[in-house]
Amino acid sequence: MKKLFLIAFCALTTSVFAQTTEQKEQNEEGFVFTTVKENPITSIKDQNRSSTCWSFSALGFLEAELLRMGKGEYDFSEMYLVHHTMLDRAEMYVRLHGEGSFSPGGSFYDLIHCFKHYGLVPQEAMPGIRYGEPLPVHNELDAVAGAYVNAIAKGNLKKLTPVWKEGLSSIYDTYLGECPETFTYNGKEYTPRTFADELGVNIDDYVSLTSYTHHPFYTTFAIEIPDNWHWALSYNLPIEELMQVMHNAIDKGYTFAWASDVSESGFSRNGVAVMPDDAKAAELSGSDMARWTGMKPEDKRAELTAKPLPEMEITQEMRQVAFDNWETTDDHGMVIYGIAKDQNGKPYFMVKNSWGTEGKYNGIWYASEAFVAYKTMSIMVHKDALPKDIKKKLGIK
Repeated sequence: MKKLFLIAFCALTTSVFAQTTEQKEQNEEGFVFTTVKENPITSIKDQNRSSTCWSFSALGFLEAELLRMGKGEYDFSEMYLVHHTMLDRAEMYVRLHGEGSFSPGGSFYDLIHCFKHYGLVPQEAMPGIRYGEPLPVHNELDAVAGAYVNAIAKGNLKKLTPVWKEGLSSIYDTYLGECPETFTYNGKEYTPRTFADELGVNIDDYVSLTSYTHHPFYTTFAIEIPDNWHWALSYNLPIEELMQVMHNAIDKGYTFAWASDVSESGFSRNGVAVMPDDAKAAELSGSDMARWTGMKPEDKRAELTAKPLPEMEITQEMRQVAFDNWETTDDHGMVIYGIAKDQNGKPYFMVKNSWGTEGKYNGIWYASEAFVAYKTMSIMVHKDALPKDIKKKLGIK
């Protein structure tokens, strides 16, 4: 009996050692992701040198929603949304005598507003590039439009002419093309309004959710960021419940638009977004503390995102401090559409980016729960993706 026990013990020890060795080797070689749940999305686009991630992500989300609803695959014109949004944003900026914000950024609500007031058009009806480049390049456009609008808003003029907005529209027409009044799609003639209406989407079914303590939970407030120039309202949830909404959405087949801060060292340019615990990561990285703290920022970023490392424990208080100190800002819009696990079994959200298909994962990012919990500014999602108890708390029917 003792002999049999010894043999069994040795076999178990060997197996555990082998698994530990294999796991160590996997950690050393980098991240190894396995998809757990993946909801349909359309192809990855490239915003290139333009600050229009909000348009790419909002429309990418709507395209995914139409796939979920069984309505087929669409490719909407991002620059149609940009054109209308920037003219409206300029009008607001001028009304405020230049005291607001006029910049090429935006929010997910800009899609809601455009859908309601101007409709949508497919990409083929308005490609949005008229300056000989294969992809968007907006440096010159942003400079010219910004100078024009500031000349109006801050020019100490006694009275404005009724045509100043036509001048601005001509700038966007020149670079992006005119917004079509009619077009033919799949052999049928549409206006932007009839095209949007035929999609069969109730745009009022989409809600914005956030999580901050400077406003009461289970109420709505306008997130105080420059790109929320509409002052659109978001429902406020504790971070644990916001994370619950995200997981429930993916599990039930929904995607959601994700506004996040990507300036953290844990957001790599090669498909990983994590929140490493620097002290613990240094202990496990093989680096002595002096070398670790003396690294250049780009070297530290590379090492922190090279393989699975211990991550920070995120709290509601940490989120609030980062927001109040401008450490968390509304940097980038993306689409979350799935869940994956790394070689250690830790879950990650699968993220559709708009930086083209370059990189290790062909344009897809894997964002850890810690990163998402810490750096999410807001999400936009169909109201039916919310768990019933949370919908009830928010008064959503």
